[in-house]
Amino acid sequence: MSTDADAGDATEADTTGPTITLYRLEGCPFCEFVVDRLDELDLDYDSVWVEGLHSRRNEVNRVSGQRQVPVIVDDATGVTMSQSSRILEYLDATYADEPVTVGPDPVTEAD
Repeated sequence: MSTDADAGDATEADTTGPTITLYRLEGCPFCEFVVDRLDELDLDYDSVWVEGLHSRRNEVNRVSGQRQVPVIVDDATGVTMSQSSRILEYLDATYADEPVTVGPDPVTEAD
């Protein structure tokens, strides 16, 4: 379940909020792979929508040291990670009942 980072409202049942933050770009298929896996695993997460122009992606650069998306930050484990195939492997290894190996994408990041 996604919550928008700018929404700021927590549900009554969830007072701690999500520990995973996903930095994503609208229309990015690699970001959607990550969204789909987060939803399949029924994980709560915050979405931070980044700017289309690389030069304006200061927030994702601040947390990850680069400007490409997707990027996740998992406060529960202290992990910050980019590249959709690596993120999918991490989510499966950390949150799925049975780890699943995900093959590399030909291109794993959006421009």
